[in-house]
Amino acid sequence: MKAYGKSATAALLILTALNFVNYIDRSVLFAVQPLIQHEFPRDDAAFGLLTSAFFVFYVCTAPVIGPLADRYPRRLIMIIGAIVWSAATLLTAVTYDFRTLLIRHTLVGVGEATFVTIAPAYIADFYGEQHRGRVLSIFYLAIPCGTALGYILGGYLGSRYGWRAPFYVGAIPGFLLALLMFALPEPERGGADHMAGTFERNTLAGLFRNKAFWTCSLGMAMMTFAIGGMQVWMPTFLSRMRGIPLADANRTFGLMTLVCGILATLIGGWLGDLTLRFTRGGYYLVSAVAMVVTLPAIAMAVSVTGAGMYPAIFVAEFFLLINTAPLNAALVNSVSAGIRATAIAVNLFTIHLLGDAFSPTLMGYISDRSNLRIAFLAASVAVGISAIILFYGMRFAPELEERAGRPG
Repeated sequence: MKAYGKSATAALLILTALNFVNYIDRSVLFAVQPLIQHEFPRDDAAFGLLTSAFFVFYVCTAPVIGPLADRYPRRLIMIIGAIVWSAATLLTAVTYDFRTLLIRHTLVGVGEATFVTIAPAYIADFYGEQHRGRVLSIFYLAIPCGTALGYILGGYLGSRYGWRAPFYVGAIPGFLLALLMFALPEPERGGADHMAGTFERNTLAGLFRNKAFWTCSLGMAMMTFAIGGMQVWMPTFLSRMRGIPLADANRTFGLMTLVCGILATLIGGWLGDLTLRFTRGGYYLVSAVAMVVTLPAIAMAVSVTGAGMYPAIFVAEFFLLINTAPLNAALVNSVSAGIRATAIAVNLFTIHLLGDAFSPTLMGYISDRSNLRIAFLAASVAVGISAIILFYGMRFAPELEERAGRPG
């Protein structure tokens, strides 16, 4: 195994920063959605379609990028992706109708897919299996931090300078970080792996029989359904159903996402690596238990009024986001390095097609025919299904060679 030292740390930090920008660019739309609806009048289902279209192009791009990344240098592909999505974000400057906004959003999806498909596999080749929960928890801190800043940035700039302003601010860092990536090395594929190879872990044909991979992916899909629905509709819910000014709703939800996201992502990675010492299904177990706690929290978050709803929202977000690092570590460990980018591409296709590509539109459809409180029941159902799948998936987790050699 080649030792990368400072290069591994630099790669982790630069890719984490780029992932941070990635999630800012995604969540700004949710923060300014009511402002866009005012300029381009459409119903909730149509605005749910914006996010769904983003993920449709995102998941259709991933299966093309995955096999390329398993054969060619990954760094260059990620650089191209970062430039594409940053350029598409700047296209907001010439967006003056709903159709152009929809096209812009699909281009961002294509660019982001080239980065997100490759980055976890790229990082995994710097670090061994027992440490990937904690390492990926750093990379995935970008989800709550970037999402939160997107809400805060969108709420602040959107209300003062118009809804286009935060998109400009979010686009520039992507170009700069893409340039920094030229200084990173290309790690040896599988250089940090210790698990024994099997037909299921080593081959594309075996991937479709790999129960560790599929239970992880389907559990993640239901988690993604719930997270996607909350991110798109919670600020609108607080504004529309609870009478909170939109800027305040975005600031409150954004700060809540930031705080609980940082804590949950780091704690989840640490708990996953700790539990892995005692059971090979440790990553699955941590996530399944978290889903059980999330289920009543979502119900309370949309049922309780007044100050009491905020702790419920916090708990629901915390226990959803605690799953991020363990499940992504379970994912990269479920396959060997030779097919890892392709497996991540299949995973992305699955979790977004069944998850947040679907949930915003479905919840918007339910809202149009009832209200947003009823629409959040769909997220609760998805969380319950996720818990069942992940408890079942524990038995299929691959055995670490170092664990297999221990007495007893």
